[in-house]
Amino acid sequence: MQQTSLAFRRKKSIAVASTVFLFPALLVIAIFIIYPIIDSFATSAYDWNGITDKLFVGFGNWKEMFHDKVFWKAFGNNLIVMVLSICIQMPIGIALATWLDKVGRKGNVAKVIWFIPMLMSSVAIGYLFRYALDANTGFVTGLSQLFGGGRVDLLGNPGKVLLTCIFIISWQFTPFYMVYYLAGYSGLSEDVKEAAMIDGATERQYFWRVALPLLKPTIKSAVILSMVGSLKYFDLVYVLTKGGPSHASELMATYMYSMAFESHRNGYASTLACGMFILISLIAIVTMRLLNRKED
Repeated sequence: MQQTSLAFRRKKSIAVASTVFLFPALLVIAIFIIYPIIDSFATSAYDWNGITDKLFVGFGNWKEMFHDKVFWKAFGNNLIVMVLSICIQMPIGIALATWLDKVGRKGNVAKVIWFIPMLMSSVAIGYLFRYALDANTGFVTGLSQLFGGGRVDLLGNPGKVLLTCIFIISWQFTPFYMVYYLAGYSGLSEDVKEAAMIDGATERQYFWRVALPLLKPTIKSAVILSMVGSLKYFDLVYVLTKGGPSHASELMATYMYSMAFESHRNGYASTLACGMFILISLIAIVTMRLLNRKED
């Protein structure tokens, strides 16, 4: 009886200590994450410009969103950014990390140089490429004219602007995945590599048959990070094009921003934010289920 009482007291003290230590974090999450999500869903039921009184419209904003061609075009653009970002960033990141892991300290200079784009803010990179790709005075147009060509308008061409944005996004974020995979390599035991080499495996065979399968958990995490980041991307694209021309580079976040701060339709912008939240959550859940299906 005394032993049961002692175990109960110990369990109670652990529960109290856990509550005390977790309370600050839970409070921050409740204030800055849970409350804004609930408030966005509540605001989506109103027609509101952010200043005057709210006008209750029920599901009116949601009906408008379901029939909004620009929003669904933006969602499609987000999916294109997601797929191409994964297809570009993951292989290049793995290739750079593999080379750096192989050369060791000899690649420290290259590692620093390749990581520079990640150290710059997205806004700074946006302005840098906005001027570099200007159709009249930009670097690409100047290079084209140097070889006898004409103006090159990558940001003003509806057929090329989204691919240009994806290239710039990949240029900035590939170094992050390079370091991410390099950290994955650091977790692989040297004994495994030595055993593979003793058994006669070449560097290529070691990579494809040993290292890559062992890096699967890292690859899954990187894919999910890239996917979620691509679906909520905003700053660089907004600085480059503001979603233009003719919504060709419009993303869900840029469209939501324009509705809130340019059109002053805060109620509809809240609906778009809620729509983003639902779509991103569904895609993330489905992706994680597919990636972990074999393990289940």
